[in-house]
Amino acid sequence: MRSIGEMARDSGLSVSALRFYDGAGVLAPAWTDPRSGYRWYGDEQLPDARLVARLRRVGMPLPEIRRVLAERAADPDAVRGLLDAHVRRLEDGLADARRELSSVRALLAPEASKMTRLTIPAPELAEALDAVRFAASTDPELPSLAGVLFDVEGGVLTLVATDRYRLAVARVPVEQAYAALSVIVPTALADDIRALLDGADQAEVSFDDDRISAEAAGRKATGVRLDHDYPDYRRLTRLDDAVHRVTVEAAALRDSLAAGPEAVRVLTVTPDGTLAVSDRAADGVAVNRDFLLDALNAGAREQLVLELGGPISPLAIRLPGGRDESFSMLMPVRIADED
Repeated sequence: MRSIGEMARDSGLSVSALRFYDGAGVLAPAWTDPRSGYRWYGDEQLPDARLVARLRRVGMPLPEIRRVLAERAADPDAVRGLLDAHVRRLEDGLADARRELSSVRALLAPEASKMTRLTIPAPELAEALDAVRFAASTDPELPSLAGVLFDVEGGVLTLVATDRYRLAVARVPVEQAYAALSVIVPTALADDIRALLDGADQAEVSFDDDRISAEAAGRKATGVRLDHDYPDYRRLTRLDDAVHRVTVEAAALRDSLAAGPEAVRVLTVTPDGTLAVSDRAADGVAVNRDFLLDALNAGAREQLVLELGGPISPLAIRLPGGRDESFSMLMPVRIADED
């Protein structure tokens, strides 16, 4: 047996931490003296204590540490999934911190030029705009969503559009790395920019304070950015609860959706792994038919991968092969109960 002091010394946890983890149900001592309350630990508990110390150093939440300790022998795949999910959280947090610090640097140097000029392959920018434009809001009560977000980080431009019921994301490489920049381009200006791109090889899009200008093949469009805060689309897309991933032919799915007058269609995955479309199913994902058709038509993709979770999970529409240059998500809708 080891005293609490010996366990602290050998595990890397402090005495106070060991007391805390006992009270939190993470690492209970092998025996507690009923008279003095002094804690004693078995030698076999040392690996668990060292594991807790390492997981806490990387900020893993206590409920997940409990699961790691409970399942590491019985279900190692589940434990690996917990570790992978925590790594993704850390990476997302680091990316968020970098974006915030870029904004802080800009605030600390207001005298510096705020002009950012992106050089982008015109065909790729056109494809990205086509992939997201359908999801832009037309609701006058939601002015912050009445456009396409141009979100720049490093060497990637991410385009985003959403009307709350659907969200579309597309990524385009730019020719050099840039400081973080997020600008909402009004929908009409986004359409004007798209019109410039046909037949062009390169496009330049410039952001100077509230002014936006784009030029391609000698044609130019200008306008003013929307002065609103855009929703954090990254958090909306951090979903790992897909139960099924089904590759579909876009044309065949369009035909299935067009059959019948129903405004809501239910998607289910059959036991043989194929997609079924109906007007009612207890375990399917119900979506707005027209919204799904818009997503299928965006970018003129021949094949797509649908990710389906439960009835209350969003439906994700992605490119085959695990690529995420562009994807969209539809919020599920409720089907009225039958009498």
